[in-house]
Amino acid sequence: MDAQGRGGAGGEVDPADQWVFNPSTGEYELRANGPRSGHVGHGGRPSHQATTATPATPSAGDAPPRQRRGTSSPGDRTPPEAGDRPGRGRATGDRSVPGQRDRRAPHSRRKPKPRRSGKKKALMWVAGSFAMLLVTGCALAGYMYWRLNANIESKEVVGEETGYGDGEPVNVLFIGTDDRTGSGNTGYGNEGDSGRADTTVLMHFSADRSHATALSIPRDLITDIPECEVRNNDGTTTVIPATAETHFNYSLGVDGRDPGCTWRTVEHLVGVEIDHFIMADFNAVKDLSTAVGGVEVCLAEPIDDPKSHLDLPAGRHELQGEEALAFVRTRYSVGTSSDLSRIELQQQFLASLAREINSVSLTKMWDLADTATKALTVDEGIDTIRKLYDLSQDLGQVPMSDMSFVTLPVVDNTDGATVLVDETRAEPIFRMLQQDVSPTDDGGKGNGGGGNQQEMAPAEEVRVDVYNGGDVIGAAQETVTWLQNDEGVPLSTNAGNAAEPQDETILEYGPDQADQAARLADLMGLPKRALEEGTENAGDEPMVLILGNDFSGAGQPIEGPAQMPDDVDSITADDRDVCAS
Repeated sequence: MDAQGRGGAGGEVDPADQWVFNPSTGEYELRANGPRSGHVGHGGRPSHQATTATPATPSAGDAPPRQRRGTSSPGDRTPPEAGDRPGRGRATGDRSVPGQRDRRAPHSRRKPKPRRSGKKKALMWVAGSFAMLLVTGCALAGYMYWRLNANIESKEVVGEETGYGDGEPVNVLFIGTDDRTGSGNTGYGNEGDSGRADTTVLMHFSADRSHATALSIPRDLITDIPECEVRNNDGTTTVIPATAETHFNYSLGVDGRDPGCTWRTVEHLVGVEIDHFIMADFNAVKDLSTAVGGVEVCLAEPIDDPKSHLDLPAGRHELQGEEALAFVRTRYSVGTSSDLSRIELQQQFLASLAREINSVSLTKMWDLADTATKALTVDEGIDTIRKLYDLSQDLGQVPMSDMSFVTLPVVDNTDGATVLVDETRAEPIFRMLQQDVSPTDDGGKGNGGGGNQQEMAPAEEVRVDVYNGGDVIGAAQETVTWLQNDEGVPLSTNAGNAAEPQDETILEYGPDQADQAARLADLMGLPKRALEEGTENAGDEPMVLILGNDFSGAGQPIEGPAQMPDDVDSITADDRDVCAS
């Protein structure tokens, strides 16, 4: 059978065979009689590559002209219907199956779709590639999220609730342990030591996130470690008994104590409730400093410490890795060669590290996140990357200029190796943290400082009844006499003894007496906790002052101001001019 005769006797051409598939348009088209060289172009006309031929006038044996659907004449052969599968031709230039009718639809009357231009093909390729990148990116993001979560190690604080509520201040305990076990923690002496609380910083973030205070606690401080409960590997718990007057750094790693014991020790010492803890070992300092590309420090004098292996000339340096760790461990070749001198280096380093993390580029973000989650141990309240991210977003609102670093004031102990809390200078700092007062505020009396200060009424307009609820006999009359004669408060009255004994002094007043309360609190040195504002206006009724056992004498503050003592140094995280000496 030749190419022309496809199943009809005598070489007759089946009219249906005149419909051929055009690979350029993807359509079946009517083929005119003539040479078959070249391919059929749009509309059934040969393309420029085909040999020129004059179409023959359709005869009775040819396929009929295309007609509207439903108008074909009886006896006409209908072209293949749209949607039918084409046959598979065996002859050159023909895709139909010999002896069978091709059911493919003919070329429609509509203009054929133009071939896609190179530009459109490029756009299609870009769109497809972008879609693939999105799918790949989602998969990569999922992997990254899974990996960061898998990095995080958490520890239960038995018997303590973690977290905080909206609009509340937040206290986060940072613990740097001198653990000398595990990869990267050996080679620093005392091999195999399980690690104690080597560096401890209580970070207080204000309720309005306008300021933060980092209080460094010396490791050689002598203090009381309260009883604490720890979780054992088998799921049971053990109560570690309290220890009085011992080294602060023994609150971790000694007698089986865990970070929860350090948590309780700091709460007992400072008088605040801790919400979360974050613990790091030697690796954290090395890896984090490397991840951010180096941490800048400044030295007023050179350091050559054979114990920490740090040898740096005076001036500015960018440290990372082992050199960064040596910097925060150095103590014998700087200042007084004490832990207090080392704390100064650590505060400078932490402030600089905070600046670097705050300005880290997107290209370093993954390395930093991966490094941080590998190096840190946290409480169960922040044991996922989502929780850590939410915490950082919340606390990260504090400006660097309002993030202060201060060291707990101490005095030398008689042994010359340890230190004790300097109560006179430490108590105002404790009250700052308890009352959520910023170190940069200049006042802490009355309304506790921070935020908008309450306007104070003139002393002669202050109306108050004074009651004695403490153990000091005659305290109410002594106070009234002092107020009237020394402070110009003529509307003060001795109301006698209180109905019940009172440990702490309180001042009760209505919202319309807030200015009077602010004046009296300022005169008497009342702490914020002593002020109790009611819900209803008092009108002409006087305020009520009940003196408690904390009253020590007229004219003597009930409690010192919650403010930074003048002789206590502090730095802020944005201070780049600090140079350790």
